[in-house]
Amino acid sequence: MNEYKIIDEKNWQRAAHCAIFRNCIEPHFCVTFEVDVTNFRRKVKAQNLSFTLSMVYAVCKCGNEIENFRYRFVDGAIVLFDKIDTAFTWLNLETELFKVVNVPLTHSLQSYVALAKEIADSQAEYFTAPLGNDVFQCSPMPWLTYLHISHTNSGKKDNATPLFDWGKFRAVNGKFADRLQRCLDGL
Repeated sequence: MNEYKIIDEKNWQRAAHCAIFRNCIEPHFCVTFEVDVTNFRRKVKAQNLSFTLSMVYAVCKCGNEIENFRYRFVDGAIVLFDKIDTAFTWLNLETELFKVVNVPLTHSLQSYVALAKEIADSQAEYFTAPLGNDVFQCSPMPWLTYLHISHTNSGKKDNATPLFDWGKFRAVNGKFADRLQRCLDGL
């Protein structure tokens, strides 16, 4: 597990909001938006990298830059992780079943994609263990273009893990659109 610090809820400006939403039956919400990935796609393609694994890296790298996305619950306490790693679904083409692959976030796109491909290809199990609190969960479905998605809910009130989804990108007026924008051009 990555390092974290325990938050003093008495002096935390988000404490009241956390308390309200933490006790909701459905404390999660979904935001859907389109993003221009034209430059990112061009850069990834020029390096002969997997677009899907590159997106996992980009989304999680950007997510790490947003402090509020690194808050979690550990043993009932609110914590702030120094770093959040990745977990993503990966389709087994032979069985047409997906597996959940856990990969530590590295410092470069190229090293991450190489490591993620190696782990995804070698992992035989569909589910290796329950996901930790220190991951961003990504569920790419690059074969399907969609405008909204919903997920099953475990009912665990202390699940504060963001889930990022995206589908197949599509060309719109000569540009490729997907569901993520933040910092793609900076990678």
